[in-house]
Amino acid sequence: MQDPLFQSLAESFSSYIKRESDIKLIEKAYFLAKEKHEGQMRKSGEPYITHPVAVAKILAELHGGPATLIAALLHDTVEDTSLTLKEVEKLFGLEIAQLVDGVTKIGKLSFSTKASQADNHQKMLLAMAKDIRVVIIKIADRLHNVRTLDSMTPEKQYKIATETLEIYAPLAHRLGIFRVKAELEDRSLRYTDPPMYYRVSNMIQAKRTERERSIDNVITTIKSLFENSDLHDFEIKGRIKNIYSIYKKMVRDSRAFEDIYDLLAVRIIVDKIESCYQALGVIHANFTPIPRRFKDYIAVPKPNMYQSLHTTVLSDDGTLFEVQIRTSEMDQVAEYGVAAHWAYKENKTYSKEREQFEIAQKLKWYGELLKMSEDTDETDAGAEEFVDTVKGDILDANVYVFTPKGEVIELPKGSTPIDFAYRIHTDIGNKMVGALVNNRIVTLDYELNTGDIVSVKINKNSQGPSEDWLKIAKSSHAKHKIKSILNKQNRDQLIQMGKEMLDREMANQKITETMDDTFVKKHFEKNMITKVEDMYLEIGKGILSPKTVVAKLLGLEVDRDLLLQRQMEKASRQLTTHSETGVVIEGLSSPQLKLANCCLPIPGDDIFGYVSKTSGIVIHSKQCPNAPQFEENRIIEAFWSQGITRKYPTWIKIIGTNKPTLLTEVVTTVNAQQVSIAEVNAVTSANLEMMIKLKISISHQQALQSLMVNLQKITDIYSVERDFK
Repeated sequence: MQDPLFQSLAESFSSYIKRESDIKLIEKAYFLAKEKHEGQMRKSGEPYITHPVAVAKILAELHGGPATLIAALLHDTVEDTSLTLKEVEKLFGLEIAQLVDGVTKIGKLSFSTKASQADNHQKMLLAMAKDIRVVIIKIADRLHNVRTLDSMTPEKQYKIATETLEIYAPLAHRLGIFRVKAELEDRSLRYTDPPMYYRVSNMIQAKRTERERSIDNVITTIKSLFENSDLHDFEIKGRIKNIYSIYKKMVRDSRAFEDIYDLLAVRIIVDKIESCYQALGVIHANFTPIPRRFKDYIAVPKPNMYQSLHTTVLSDDGTLFEVQIRTSEMDQVAEYGVAAHWAYKENKTYSKEREQFEIAQKLKWYGELLKMSEDTDETDAGAEEFVDTVKGDILDANVYVFTPKGEVIELPKGSTPIDFAYRIHTDIGNKMVGALVNNRIVTLDYELNTGDIVSVKINKNSQGPSEDWLKIAKSSHAKHKIKSILNKQNRDQLIQMGKEMLDREMANQKITETMDDTFVKKHFEKNMITKVEDMYLEIGKGILSPKTVVAKLLGLEVDRDLLLQRQMEKASRQLTTHSETGVVIEGLSSPQLKLANCCLPIPGDDIFGYVSKTSGIVIHSKQCPNAPQFEENRIIEAFWSQGITRKYPTWIKIIGTNKPTLLTEVVTTVNAQQVSIAEVNAVTSANLEMMIKLKISISHQQALQSLMVNLQKITDIYSVERDFK
């Protein structure tokens, strides 16, 4: 007997997947997932297998191929069941195993804190760069999750819905999957701002009949006009705009619902591009077009491949309509975006690499993402800089200029010829000496406009960018490349200077011995110096004294107490004015430091430095719960600088009775101490106690102790303590 759940899945892909071997493989994946998820239930009470099947159905609506549907069916098995990735590869092949692995890794990402967002955005974007299907599967997974949010707690509903609006809906938009994007937005808004959701929804419903009648009248009129103008092969659809798009106009533009006139949209689908412009002519000849509301996305497509003519017109009864005119192929892309490109066709066999290449050719910003991800390594931009570059220069870009050959280049608003040059190629930017815009010579700080034709003049003998370019460049990508070349130039000069300083000191001491990396590592690894070149650099910067190096070379003992005292005095003077952390490290005046998020140390805490592999030196409190797990040989001494004036974030945890006014009393007490509150979390436990967590900004430990004593005086509070994460 046929499994009814699989039967419903098979019906969703039966129109385009007909090869028996593909169907058998999807069926095999279904029954494996069903077996592995046996006994697992969703919050709604349904068997867990209903979720991966629903995700696969969403992807089938986008005509995802067999590999995509199989990966959707298995996407939670490696994370939540005994199935391993190696078993997936053995049963279904490497491609499907890689898709499952990619979706699993994205599923583990957390976007709930600012500290994690940059790194996790980067992981998602890089996963997309490797195989765009990974992110589309994850978007489908999220769509089913927001469809079933009713079974979650209010806190979980808000968290998932907010994350969807901030991360997944914009991704769906950028991939051009507008049908999915609109549903993600509308369903999420219901949980992030319920009063506004129902208000907008009710206002739309209030005059729905009247609006539908207006749409029908306009469609009838347009059909008659087209038939009289020899336009016969066409289809016309009408719709009321989705709730979230109206909500955005009301909130973002502070407009009343009554002031949003273009609620209605008519879509005209014709057979060829020429007919699009012919249809536009008929519309403008018979309706009143609204000035500055015409956009030609056919000639210059949006970055997500979207093509259409847009205009807004006034009908005879005074109703405003947005009219979209496009071909049927454009309509497919408008609905399904990049998914329309890789929609599965059994008579085509593309390799994953070929698909990725073709998508990059069509999706301009995705091609840029591929270039940036290939151009980024561990010595290059950090996670936050990479994400800023991608979001600022690619995802939020909205100026479109042309190369002399007619290629469209997308840049952030306010970009200059410098940004254009670095977007073409790093070497072009480094050797740039001038620019022409629309065949006229312009200055390097000229602000580019959409439609400009830009040509760059280069000189192979150019010395490269200057510091001034950093002030002119707009894009993060160009700024990063300029900084890189300037840092390299400065580094080379400092290394040479450091070598000369050490050579002079050695000549003064009549020393002829040479030193190698082994010597440097032995004596200076604690200072994060492991190579001769790095030692020269630190000497050139003035951080390491040539006398100290010579003393080590001669095997002389240095008075460490005196040396430490001098170093601390010097570092304290420098860091009091320059350091963002207010922390002094022995022998280092400007090390790469960051305060640990796990314990958030504040002045007065006993602290230590931990030399991490990727983040420089991380400063922890000695009370940090993670301290016992650290490798001893990577722990170094750290001290608070003198005269610190800044404030530091830290968490405190308060437990008291579940009294309605308790939170107000706590906030009032904190404010009375002139302490800033950055974040508040209050929850009621099962035994009806209230737990309040406050993230505050405080100057030192004494101020914290004073605050905690005053909070303890509140009658309904049982305990107040520092909260180490």
